[in-house]
Amino acid sequence: MNWWQKLKENPLARWGAIVLIVFYLVALFAEFVAPYDPYAAQNRGALLPPTAIHWQDEAGHFLGPHVYPTTLGTTDLKTGDRPLTVDRTQPSPIRLFAPGPEYRLWGLIPARHHLIGTIGPGRLNLMGTDEQGRDQFSRIVYGSRISLSIGLVGILISFPIGMLVGGLSGYFGGWIDGAIMRFTEVLMTIPGIYLLVALAAVLPPTLSSAQRFFLIVTITSFISWSGLARVIRGQVLSIKERPFVQAARAMGAGSLRIIVRHVLPQTATYIIISATLAVPGFIVAESVLSLVGLGIQQPDPSWGNLLSLSTNAAILTLQPWLVWPPALLIVVTVLSFNVLGDGLRDALDPRSLQRSNN
Repeated sequence: MNWWQKLKENPLARWGAIVLIVFYLVALFAEFVAPYDPYAAQNRGALLPPTAIHWQDEAGHFLGPHVYPTTLGTTDLKTGDRPLTVDRTQPSPIRLFAPGPEYRLWGLIPARHHLIGTIGPGRLNLMGTDEQGRDQFSRIVYGSRISLSIGLVGILISFPIGMLVGGLSGYFGGWIDGAIMRFTEVLMTIPGIYLLVALAAVLPPTLSSAQRFFLIVTITSFISWSGLARVIRGQVLSIKERPFVQAARAMGAGSLRIIVRHVLPQTATYIIISATLAVPGFIVAESVLSLVGLGIQQPDPSWGNLLSLSTNAAILTLQPWLVWPPALLIVVTVLSFNVLGDGLRDALDPRSLQRSNN
């Protein structure tokens, strides 16, 4: 039984992989999945609750899934209530692949049809609207691009550094090993989230969200490679004494070539597992920074700054639908990566594979 079969037999890992595939497909096709422009405000539509979906008209006739135009009135200063007005004279059918606001898929391909939408004046706000009348579901879909990609970009930066530093340290040993490991231990003592908060706080307020995104990834990656380097160093210490490494050295191969071509590929199993388990850390770091206002800035959406609405007690109490979706998505994403990483660790365990083959 190979590792792929063992992974498929692990239900938690399988479901974790399915969830992540769906999330990344949604992020990749965000323009198509989101029914509305995440930056466009709805007229008289601030803080609307999730749109009620109806199947029959007031007379009891079946019309199929449809919604009605909905607006909120002026707040009553005495009670604090905002009357919800529903225009039942204009039923708007819900359709798959419905025409909507024009967009460019990936900024290149012009299109108008969205995965789901309405025909008519009624709007389908699946998760309500925020305080500026923007569709919350569309903002969550677009926000997934930042929150999900930051982990992948982070490991693409931090893992090559950790692999190369750990490989050099373990292969050469001696004073080089000692100097590199002491520097690595110093980095490991730095509390990551506090460093991120401190550095993010001194960033100029004029930075765009793209610039902040790059800086958050860079800072997070710089302090995240040290643990990987220590483990790689330990593995290289044993791998460098194996016959194939000795043969490459005897044939005149350079040290860097031996490390990159012969030694580090032997650590691929651990690298794959560690990368899967490291992505949630980057996602949580971005979410925490954006939550406290030091990460991605409004109006650009990310799951972290959408979750920052939870700091408003009134919204937390009166409009909880604005808070729980991004929080739930962060939790589900982190859990999916963790169960997938655990499944990969079990499936790629050499001793487990050997027992299965026997």
